[in-house]
Amino acid sequence: MSRTTAPASSTMTTPAGVCAGGLTGRARGARVALRVVQVLLALFYGIASALPKLIAHPTAVESFDRIGWGSGAMYTIGALELAGAIALLVPVLQSVAAIALSALMVGAFAVQVTVFHGQNAATPLILIVPLALIAWTRRAHSRELLRLLGRR
Repeated sequence: MSRTTAPASSTMTTPAGVCAGGLTGRARGARVALRVVQVLLALFYGIASALPKLIAHPTAVESFDRIGWGSGAMYTIGALELAGAIALLVPVLQSVAAIALSALMVGAFAVQVTVFHGQNAATPLILIVPLALIAWTRRAHSRELLRLLGRR
């Protein structure tokens, strides 16, 4: 074989990090890291955030009473957080779930600032960062969801 021809088994990498044999090591690592973040967020929203609301833990009840929203809002927000946590793990729903949970976090931030005088207001803002990253990187799944919904 001459020096000017490449062997047939070599892989050519594109700017997007995809080569003929699949993802490069760096791109694969980024996908795995993003998936780990999604799982951790799903666990946080499902266990640490939704569960206390859904089982009416005294701290959650006290918080919602202080807000003035009562148990109906507490159960509704808990159910939305649980649905978002589950949807973060479903490929076609990942981006939409991240957007919906981000919207909940904007509301949580507003409540923290107005009702709780800024106590723990940074938490929802911090959570929006990885949610925005998920929404952006998984946006192709939103297009797939729209395509699936368009069939009906």
